[in-house]
Amino acid sequence: MRKISMCICLLSLAGCAAKRLAPGAQAVLLVNEAPSNCQFLGEVVGSQGNWWTDDVTSTKNKMVGARNELRNQAFAMGATHVQIMESRNTQSRASFDVTNTTVIGNAFRCP
Repeated sequence: MRKISMCICLLSLAGCAAKRLAPGAQAVLLVNEAPSNCQFLGEVVGSQGNWWTDDVTSTKNKMVGARNELRNQAFAMGATHVQIMESRNTQSRASFDVTNTTVIGNAFRCP
């Protein structure tokens, strides 16, 4: 029983942290305007949070995690820049707390 309790505690704490940034993905720049003279690679989406981790993950970590996932996807595509198109927080109807953060962008490779 003690092992089960420890596993539940560890899994709950894992929900607190933002998704990690992949090595090299920190070089992907997030921008508001489409960069000029760059090749469009596609759309990328980052998201963090759900009803299960809602209470143990801060709104800040949900935003950082969503942006990290966005950068990770863009980096895997070979992108150097992501134009942020939309950022949305979903709120719980019961508590009005932020349950999930989603960021959508366009990935570009610039010289």
